[in-house]
Amino acid sequence: MTDEKPGNHPAVPPPKVGLLIINLGTPDAPDAGAVRRYLAEFLSDRRVVEIPRLVWQPILRGVVLRTRPARSAHAYSLVWREDGSPLAAITRAQAEALKGAFGPHVVVDHAMRYGRPAIGDRIAALKAEGCERILLAPLYPQYCAATTATANDAAFAQLAGMRWQPAVRTLPPYHDDPAYIDALAGSVTARLAALDFAPDLILASFHGMPARTLALGDPYHCHCQKTARLLAERLGREVRVAFQSRFGRAKWLEPATDTTLAALPGQGVKRIAVLSPGFSADCLETLEEVAIRGRETFLAAGGTHFDYIPCLNDSPAGIEMLRILLNRELEGWVRPA
Repeated sequence: MTDEKPGNHPAVPPPKVGLLIINLGTPDAPDAGAVRRYLAEFLSDRRVVEIPRLVWQPILRGVVLRTRPARSAHAYSLVWREDGSPLAAITRAQAEALKGAFGPHVVVDHAMRYGRPAIGDRIAALKAEGCERILLAPLYPQYCAATTATANDAAFAQLAGMRWQPAVRTLPPYHDDPAYIDALAGSVTARLAALDFAPDLILASFHGMPARTLALGDPYHCHCQKTARLLAERLGREVRVAFQSRFGRAKWLEPATDTTLAALPGQGVKRIAVLSPGFSADCLETLEEVAIRGRETFLAAGGTHFDYIPCLNDSPAGIEMLRILLNRELEGWVRPA
């Protein structure tokens, strides 16, 4: 048996394995036009806004997309970096840091669920490069239909239109994985050791979700609580949970981060450290909503000291944690690195 091909056979690249890390997404620029395009895509996702389209779309195209983009653009401008959106820049850096970590036959790439680079485009590029197997890795520690599932949905939609589909695996949630908890604990411990004050409380601020998602069976709330509990056990001290980024009039998971920060000084908590363990990379929600507005809220309410603990990002500990998790999911496809 021979691998020789006839002279007119189309070129076939040598088989490889693809690794696509995925995050939420970001506008292309901190201006109202770019934010409007981004929000139109994001808020049209039926997993994100579970309201009938006939009801929601007139609201979205009317009030929301007329008023929200300018406010959000200002918020983005406060955290925008020279190399772009923090989320885009950090996710790109994570992918770069992981290149070569799994051997020469693994191609590492990154994509965003909303905006660019698009998931479908990067899957097509990986397949064109010879990736017959692809690990999809949505970087959400806690599973939620509005994050993990919709990233996978976009990937599956691309696969549905392909004649020759690659074999696919998906990264499961890692909210309680020892490698993740160890990395979080190490990050918090190092940050606290560098502060010039001792926090009265550590607050874990997770992205909020409508309360009805819990009743419908979404495990996100439980995953968040378990992450905080395991982190508290590793640190040997309390880690309190709150949920940020409420939107609309529906009841959301509680307690809310903003109201919690406003109430804590009156309860005797004057010094606080806040982390966002539901995010794999710092972004608008962590840098502007927590590190800027959260600080203002806490200090205005009578707090004296506030520190925001950055996400794991592309730190050595964060990259090593990802390497461990992804190596495990690549088992059987590549030799352990």
